[in-house]
Amino acid sequence: MSAALTGLAVLLGYAAMRPETSPPILVAARDLRPGVLRPGDVRAVPLTPAPDGALRTGAVGRVLAGPMRRGEPLTDARLLHSLRLPAGTVATPVRIADADVASLVSPGSTIGVLVAWESQPAQLVADDVTVITVPKTTDDHDALLVLATTPDQAGRLAAAQASGRLSITIKPPSDHPTPS
Repeated sequence: MSAALTGLAVLLGYAAMRPETSPPILVAARDLRPGVLRPGDVRAVPLTPAPDGALRTGAVGRVLAGPMRRGEPLTDARLLHSLRLPAGTVATPVRIADADVASLVSPGSTIGVLVAWESQPAQLVADDVTVITVPKTTDDHDALLVLATTPDQAGRLAAAQASGRLSITIKPPSDHPTPS
């Protein structure tokens, strides 16, 4: 009898110490760049506790707003729909001339966009615009950025892009003072 009670106590103690299990959440299956999530980009794993906003299903086809490391949990805040455009702005895709420059900005960066035409000085066509995402491209010569712009800036960017080469200036974060 005492052996049975001891065994029961051990079993109950083990059950009490075992962590609670929650439904699996989605994590990055490999290092991911911003862009549309495809089958194989994420996988379900058990994780306790799950972070707030963790997705359990429905990621394929949605747009990842920034890069993710392999194994990083996918939360609703990482998806483009979660990045709200400021009132009065539109999402404006533009191609800048130097693909390496795209690696210097990320979602949330504030930039200016310049246009250069052959044998003319560059002109600023949009200032203080926010980068929404930097989608992956296969082109080594230019890079795609999606920006939050006013409709007027979007029109100027479209006209500039049709006839000139775009480049950017990168503004420091607003919480850092500019160098003198």
